Amino acid sequence: MLGFDTSDDCAVWRINEDQAVVLTLDFFTPVVDDPYEFGAIAAANSISDVYAMGATPIAALNILAFPKYLGDDVANEVLRGGADQITACNAFVVGTQIVEDPEPKYGMAVIGVAHPDKVKRNEGARLGDVLIYTKPLGMGIMHSAFLAGLETRESMSQVVESMIELNKMGAEAIGDLNVHAATDVTGFGLAGHLHEMLESSGTAAIVYWDALPMFERVYQYSQDGCRPGKVYDVIEWSRSFVPKGTMDEMTYDDRMGVLCDPQTSGGLLISLPKEEAETYLQEFKKRAGRDAVVIGEIFDGPAGKIFIK
Repeated sequence: MLGFDTSDDCAVWRINEDQAVVLTLDFFTPVVDDPYEFGAIAAANSISDVYAMGATPIAALNILAFPKYLGDDVANEVLRGGADQITACNAFVVGTQIVEDPEPKYGMAVIGVAHPDKVKRNEGARLGDVLIYTKPLGMGIMHSAFLAGLETRESMSQVVESMIELNKMGAEAIGDLNVHAATDVTGFGLAGHLHEMLESSGTAAIVYWDALPMFERVYQYSQDGCRPGKVYDVIEWSRSFVPKGTMDEMTYDDRMGVLCDPQTSGGLLISLPKEEAETYLQEFKKRAGRDAVVIGEIFDGPAGKIFIK
């Protein structure tokens, strides 16, 4: 049903009329010092793609590259963090591949299942839909601030908790709602992943700047230039589909710093009819204990364009 020729989150293989297998793979280098937290974040990031496709995870395979000098205890903590996340999904770790590598890396190949008619893609957003996002933005910027000594481990706890949080609640809140398109937000930031959704759907979007959920101090750090290096590459790419409009160049750049910030284990971005938005928000809060946010709307404009309001 779906391969690697699109920007969707997973490959999808139809088994029969009622079942499709959803396949994904992701791994990366540590984003935190604690090995258990690193394992949990990497696993949540890998599993997220399955949830973004409207599927249920059933099994995962560990992928671990690890230097011998860190020892078995550290490696075991990484794997334990991943295993606990899979267990929280009512799924199973069914294998592990380990290679020696001077730089640690960890992630998972995850297998999920879905009814072929229930698979969500990052195309299909319709005119009049609203856009909902389920996690705060600014994970990359906050990590840069931590590395610069501007944040402490204690003040970063909310960011770590957000990265560890599974997108299970966001996916389950969809239920029988008519979600037209969905994706998760990761390395290309909100702007990049929204652009992919809009371009494939043949639509444009307005994003409400004042509605965007952010971690505290994220916008200030963006204004101060405390950003990950990748932000600047994503901004350069995004300039062609995020018009500056009436903003001055400084304001535009500051806002793009947030919109293009790479997210690690970011939230779900969904497009659904306006009249169903409140139901989704209530269902999400019931499951997650916090709010998701309406951040914009779909309209009939140049395909792939994002207008900041």
